[in-house]
Amino acid sequence: MTRINGFVGRRNLLKLAGIGGAGIAASAVKSGLLLNGEEAKAQTTPTKTEKRPRPVSPDEALKKLLRGNERFVAGKRANPNQSQLRLLETSVAQYPYASILGCADSRVPAEIVFDQGLGDLFVVRVAGNVASQTAIGSLEFSSAVLGSQLIIVLGHAKCGAVIAAVKGDPLPGRIGIFVEEIKPAVESVRQKTGDLEKNSIIANIQYQVKKLPETSTILGNLVKEGKLKIVGGVYDLASGKVTLVT
Repeated sequence: MTRINGFVGRRNLLKLAGIGGAGIAASAVKSGLLLNGEEAKAQTTPTKTEKRPRPVSPDEALKKLLRGNERFVAGKRANPNQSQLRLLETSVAQYPYASILGCADSRVPAEIVFDQGLGDLFVVRVAGNVASQTAIGSLEFSSAVLGSQLIIVLGHAKCGAVIAAVKGDPLPGRIGIFVEEIKPAVESVRQKTGDLEKNSIIANIQYQVKKLPETSTILGNLVKEGKLKIVGGVYDLASGKVTLVT
C-alpha cells in the first residue's frame, strides 16, 4: 500500500474500506486528509526537522510497547522522544507506530506506562475502553491514514465502568451508554468460577478486541492483509505491569 508521509493514497483507502467504508474515505478526501497533486507535494516536502522513521511491523510495534512497559515497571524510564527537536519534528507530521484504545481512567496514561514520547502513540481513551463508533472511526484514521500497525485495547484492574456493568444498576445521564456496551462481555462470564469483577475486566478487553475488526471493514481488511495487529492487555494499578490477555 502506497503512503505519502504515512498517508495511504486515495484509491488504496477506498479499496481498503470496501463499499461499507466509502463514506469514511470520502470524508477524509473532502477534509484534505488525503492529498495529491500540489497539495501532496507541499505536504511531503522534507524539512530540516522532519525525521522519516523506519517502517515498524505489527510484531515489532508490540515488542517495542512491552519493552517500554518493562522500563516503566522497573523504574528505569528512558523518556524517549520528548526533546525540543522531537517537538519540532512532530509539528511537521506524525507517524504513530501503535494505537491505544484505553480507558479514560486518570491512573492509566498510555504514553507514561509504555514509556513513549511525542508522536509515538495514537491514543483513544473512553471509559471502559469501549469500541464505540467514534473510537472505531478514530482507530480507522490512525491505522489506514497515519500508518499505525498495532492496536492494543488496554483495560485495567478495578475499572469503574466494568464494575457498573456487573452491578447493572440504573445510571444517570449518559453514563449508561458506554456501560451497555460492556454488558455482553460481563454476561459471557457471569456463570464462570472465580472473581466476577476480574473475569469481567478481561472478558471486556477480549470482547472489544474482537469487535474492532468485526464492525470495521477498514480494520478487518488490514488485519487480513497482515498490516495490522489487534491485541488486548490489562494494566495492574499497583505494579504498573501490562499483561496481554489475547
